[in-house]
Formats: sequence, C-alpha cells, structure tokens
Amino acid sequence: MEQHRTRPPQPGARRGAPPLPPQAGRGPNGGPARTPRPGPQVRGTAQRRPSAVRRPGPAAPPSVRPLPNPRLTGLGGGLFCAAVMLVLGFLDQLLFGASLTVYGVLFLPVCVLTAVWIRRGDLLTAPVVVPIAFVVGLFPVAEGSGGLVNRLMGLFTGLATQAGWLYGGTLAAGLIATVRRIQLVRRRRRG
Repeated sequence: MEQHRTRPPQPGARRGAPPLPPQAGRGPNGGPARTPRPGPQVRGTAQRRPSAVRRPGPAAPPSVRPLPNPRLTGLGGGLFCAAVMLVLGFLDQLLFGASLTVYGVLFLPVCVLTAVWIRRGDLLTAPVVVPIAFVVGLFPVAEGSGGLVNRLMGLFTGLATQAGWLYGGTLAAGLIATVRRIQLVRRRRRG
C-alpha cells in the first residue's frame, strides 16, 4: 500500500485566511517567530522579573524648541568645522577687515560645537579636524596681496601669530572629546 506524505502545518497558516507577507511570522534569524508563553517563566528556582516600563517624561511646550543635537561622523565633523571656519573667515574679511583676533575668537565656539556634535565612535577625530579647519578658514583672512606665494606667506604668518587661538581651540576640543570618551567607557562598564 502506498503512503502519501503530508506536510506539517505551517505556523500562522489557517484555512480560508489570506496568506501572510513573506516577512510576517519570522523571528530575528529568519526562522519562525516564537510566541511568548503566558505566565512567568521558571528556570530552576529563580523567576524572571518583568522589566521596568519606560514612560515618556512631560511633553515640552510647543513654543520651546529643543536645541539641535546632530551626531556627525569624523568626516562630517571635519567638513562641518572647515566649512564654518571658511564662512567665518570670509565674514571676518568683509566685516572686520581680516582681523586675526576676531577670527581666533570665532574659532573657539566652532571647536566646542565640533567636539560636542561628533558621534561617540569618532570622538578621537575632533582634535585632529579642528586645526585643519583653522588653516582652511585662515586663507581668506591671511594677509598677502597678489600671487600665491604672498598668500602662502600670509598664511604661515597668521599661523605663527595666532598659534595661541589654534592651540586653545584644539585643547578645548581634545578635553571635551576626552571627557565624553571617559563617560562612554564608564557607561559601558556599568551596563
């Protein structure tokens, strides 16, 4: 006598019901999804406690906007810092007659913002991209009329005379990145 093979019933398939889309009924590894069993799970003698429910805090009034909190990659942080410093260099040339002191003062908040906005994985790039951005923004501010050689001489002179602002901004970015990195390591050790 011939015996016919029968397929075992598929999870979630019912007669008369429309078929489910391909991703429905699948677990995290692509296999069938596990349904939680009712009641507490008992393993040995310990019982599993339900996790705490997170409830959202009070809603902010609609008139108050939260501060921007972007997360930049290392390359994005470098591009942000360089672009802002270049724009500030042109503005300094137009409004203040290429004042190197004004340029140096404007450099400090850009360093702080760059170090705060760079994402956790790229924190070590903040003190590297900040001096590069200082040089990029120094081109329009550097003294030198005429050709490229005069402009480069003005750039080197600006770097030499404004080294305090450059070191101060780099130090600020490095300190902020270091503090954020220490906080990140402490959180990982706790959790």
